[in-house]
Amino acid sequence: MSEMQDYKSSLSDFSSRKFETFSYLPELSKDQIRKQVQYIVDQGWNPAIEHTEPENAFDHYWYMWKLPMFGETDVDKILAEADACHKAHPKNHVRLIGYDNYAQSQGASMVIYRGEIKK
Repeated sequence: MSEMQDYKSSLSDFSSRKFETFSYLPELSKDQIRKQVQYIVDQGWNPAIEHTEPENAFDHYWYMWKLPMFGETDVDKILAEADACHKAHPKNHVRLIGYDNYAQSQGASMVIYRGEIKK
């Protein structure tokens, strides 16, 4: 068994903060993000996009980008909305969420664009 790694993270260092499981891995490629969106669609979950300033990512609610895309199954449309949010708010983190209607919770949540870190 491999040794457990310690990931240095602190509240005062915005660039070290982790958001979810994927943030401990290397940055996802466009193709990997597409596969994650496809997974959300395949599960029947409703995609939604949120954004926030990096310094507010942990102690504030994230802003909803439009309404959740209820019933949307076109991966290209979902990715286009994420890109539009990122272009409208280039300094903000943008995350994709898959809402599970049955469990009444988030089935997936991942930051797909990281905003600029203010020092």
